Amino acid sequence: MALSSPTPKSANSSAASSNNSSASALRNISFWFAVSALICLLLVDIDISTADPWAELSLMTAGALSPSVWSWPTLLSSLANTFAFALQGVTLAAIAGFTLALGYRFTLVRAFCAFIRSIHELFWALLFMQVAGLSSLTGLLAIAIPYAGTLAKIYGELFEEVDSAPANNLPPSNRRPLSHFFYSVLPLAWRSMATYTSYRFECAIRSSAILGFVGLPTLGFHLETALSDGHYSEAAAFFYALLLLIGTLRLWLHKRLLPIYLVAVFYYLPPQATISWQLLVRFVTEDIVPGPLRGQVLLSSETFNNLSQWFNALWQQQIWPGLVNTVLLGQISLVFTGLLALALLPLNSPLFMGHGRFMDHGRFISHSWKRGIGDSILVLLRTLPEYLLAFIGLLILGPSMLPAILALGIHNGAIIGHLLGRYTEEFNLRADASRGITLYFYEVLPRIYRQFLAFLFYRWEVILRETAILGILGIATLGFYIDSAFETFRFDVALLLILVSAALNISVDQFARYLRQRLQLKTVPESL
Repeated sequence: MALSSPTPKSANSSAASSNNSSASALRNISFWFAVSALICLLLVDIDISTADPWAELSLMTAGALSPSVWSWPTLLSSLANTFAFALQGVTLAAIAGFTLALGYRFTLVRAFCAFIRSIHELFWALLFMQVAGLSSLTGLLAIAIPYAGTLAKIYGELFEEVDSAPANNLPPSNRRPLSHFFYSVLPLAWRSMATYTSYRFECAIRSSAILGFVGLPTLGFHLETALSDGHYSEAAAFFYALLLLIGTLRLWLHKRLLPIYLVAVFYYLPPQATISWQLLVRFVTEDIVPGPLRGQVLLSSETFNNLSQWFNALWQQQIWPGLVNTVLLGQISLVFTGLLALALLPLNSPLFMGHGRFMDHGRFISHSWKRGIGDSILVLLRTLPEYLLAFIGLLILGPSMLPAILALGIHNGAIIGHLLGRYTEEFNLRADASRGITLYFYEVLPRIYRQFLAFLFYRWEVILRETAILGILGIATLGFYIDSAFETFRFDVALLLILVSAALNISVDQFARYLRQRLQLKTVPESL
């Protein structure tokens, strides 16, 4: 019998050195992110300023336990509007995103997609409201445009990552670009595209509800009114309606019924608006033009000097403070999200919830009712929109960054914790493997840590987008100054601040992509 040659000692040494270097890089990046969050925490206001937060919380709890519907027609119409805006927006976004994804390999297309998705839905809504008013067209476009950029990115990356083997098996005569795409690329990517589009529809329902906070007739409009007036029983009814709409999607949102739903929503809420073309022309040619440049035919040195003074004043009074607060809040929320995700992942893991049993090759199987409850908790937490959570937090805790940190951490931490818990189903463990905290820190966490960081960096841009928009609630991020500019009809200032917010989001997205590539992060659990 021939003996296999032993593995060279130098190869083993090289592999061990590579693993040690990789582990060291992960520790370093985690350490510095944690240190940066602690430093940021020292620089922000997280005080509880309400005299008796427990009293307000008690009133909310009492309202939550006794929901009251003051008008069923109002509740049902706002529920229908929320669903209609979401379905219309995602449908248009999917069509536009698919078209853009066909050219996603081009730098200009990628840059365009990054730009439109970096602007939050509420900012798009505030822009369109200036020319289309509180119309159905405003709600549709506010969701469709940023979602098109997101779907284009996902679709484009899926097209690039499909297995090339089927294309290589095509006859040479059929290897034309169109045939190659429809026969060997699209079929392999279709299932993942459908799954992600379904998830984006769930996100669109949350976005549609939140559009009510700027005046559109969705659930969020009545939620904000009821919460602001202290009518917590009425607010609970609208809140439960939102949870019911999202929580039951899998029961009634079937692909065979989609054509019926589409016809129904476009018939019920056709995307239309009364647009004054004179107002539109004025908005584009005057209102959003920087003040010092309005009416200037020839640009003189005095004009440039006025423009410089205008920008410098904005930089000192709004742009720089807004940027600093957005970054500080975003960094704290990112690290808090990570800590909460690691704490929540056992709720959706068969390794920790309930009594399971080891099957073939040590795989752990569990159908425990405890895991079902844990997973339901995570689904509930991820269903709650950050904006709504922050709004409720401000009512209880008062105006500071603490409600925003909690809201962003709870929502995003639940999403990542849910995903991480699902992947632990694939772990192969020995029959005598440890249990409890030892299992978590010595078996689970080392194997899933790369995936955890990958998910966290994927959510970084999302967290920063939400951080900016929370300024509308009074937190001094970029959104605070953007909302103030819209309220005082300074549309040139609002547009400039929106562009600054978009540039910040794009920069963070690119930096997160660099970190994922540099650290070789992936979304597949490590095998030991």
